[in-house]
Amino acid sequence: MFYPVIRRFFFSLDAETAHVLGLAGVDLLAATGAGCVLSGKVAADPLRVMGLDFPNRVGLAAGLDKNGAHIDALASLGFGFIEVGTVTPRAQPGNPRPRLFRIPQQRAIINRMGFNNDGVDRLLANVAGSRFKRGGGIVGINIGKNFDTPIEQAADDYLICLDRVYPAASYVAVNISSPNTKNLRELQKDDALAALLARLKAAQTRLADVHGSYVPLALKIAPDLEDGQVQLIADLLRRHRIDAVIATNTTVARSGVEGLPNSDQAGGLSGQPLFARSTAVVSQLAQALAGELPIIGVGGIMSGTDAAAKISAGASLVQFYTGFVYRGPQLVAEAAKAIASLRQG
Repeated sequence: MFYPVIRRFFFSLDAETAHVLGLAGVDLLAATGAGCVLSGKVAADPLRVMGLDFPNRVGLAAGLDKNGAHIDALASLGFGFIEVGTVTPRAQPGNPRPRLFRIPQQRAIINRMGFNNDGVDRLLANVAGSRFKRGGGIVGINIGKNFDTPIEQAADDYLICLDRVYPAASYVAVNISSPNTKNLRELQKDDALAALLARLKAAQTRLADVHGSYVPLALKIAPDLEDGQVQLIADLLRRHRIDAVIATNTTVARSGVEGLPNSDQAGGLSGQPLFARSTAVVSQLAQALAGELPIIGVGGIMSGTDAAAKISAGASLVQFYTGFVYRGPQLVAEAAKAIASLRQG
């Protein structure tokens, strides 16, 4: 009821300015205990995935809280889990502004942020200060490479981040699918992906021994893949015993927004136009993986019906970001209720 009025104000501002102010607003709501007024009661729907116990299957996707500075406030809205990042070994400013663009006619966003973040050490300090995480809440940490690290040395950046975040993360998401870091998506190809996954798995095994605990690894992939590539990725995920796959990141396609203001901006498109393609990838993965590892479905979730469709397509969990921008906190409860009703139906 209240969010459309709030959104009207934020949409009158530059998109990135609104993003910063919006997070400050969520912090204020949490501090006053008013977050539940906007989100409503979130249905309990416990599920064990990746060896972790989720109170419900609705999560916040990476990108909204890049530095993990708002975990407690966002968790107060009822999310079953929070994913922060993408974080890189060293702080970096990202691409020049403007770099975030709304397409409200199709409830979409184009971003070319470029992994702007304060670096892994700052993120870890924020996670350590989170009451949600200390109280057993599930916080995934999404890792990437610095923009100036040659693609041939990208694995080194991922291993640096994995080593640093391992003790603090509930799970680690490996982002090789952003279209906004030059050549990053090359890591999704056959030999490059096999080599990266082998090194990540070896590091995970070593770190589990060192820390006495097993932290799952999830791979985040792009929607812009041919069917054969999806099958290849599924085969490699099984072979290297990766714990989950996140499908999908943003798309470089512009289907559904052609000719609209901002549609010609460079970057990754998210929101409603991504829903069909990302859900198709979830379905393809579900068939290829045959239940051997879980899928986290993300991309274009704008309603409870959309969230339930991701689960029906084969996802175990869902995440959203752009839907949160357009629908607000009420989408958390709506999505959780729709998913819980699948079991009752």
